[in-house]
Amino acid sequence: MDAATALLVVDVQQAFDDHEYWGRRNNPACEANIAALVTDWREQGRPVVFVRHDSDEEGSPLRPGEPGNALRPELTGEPDLLVSKRVNSAFYGKPDLDAWLRGRDIGAFAICGITTNHCVETTTRMGGNLGYDVLFVLDACHTFDRVGPDGTLVTADELTRATAASLHGEFATVVSTRDLVGG
Repeated sequence: MDAATALLVVDVQQAFDDHEYWGRRNNPACEANIAALVTDWREQGRPVVFVRHDSDEEGSPLRPGEPGNALRPELTGEPDLLVSKRVNSAFYGKPDLDAWLRGRDIGAFAICGITTNHCVETTTRMGGNLGYDVLFVLDACHTFDRVGPDGTLVTADELTRATAASLHGEFATVVSTRDLVGG
């Protein structure tokens, strides 16, 4: 990891605190780990990118104008770039994340946020496909239990393990906050 490695913080928004809407989550240390990453990146003078999901789905707590659309308080200060998106990948947001990274000769990023197996994973896969070296900070992500198509509950921890296994070595290197902070 060099000084040009960016930190992408994906969808760390107030809406995800609504457990009645989303269900049971995992990794209660997620937000503290994200805060540690943001602080460290700023202390090291590395670029920080915040990504915000601006849903266009009726009734979504992530819609612009809804209180849940706001970023969580762990995301202090102004980012070097704020990307707004309506789909899973930050690479389909505005402004153009790929152009911004390439315009600054940034070929690597660490990624964290919400949810592990949706927007964070999708952005990671696309980043890997675009040729970026991606560090997936697993303990700085969280997700929610989901029901599979067969009606079986898949826990947030099971989803997290599956995401890590699917990404590591092909799309990204899975790391922990401790691996990156202070380095």
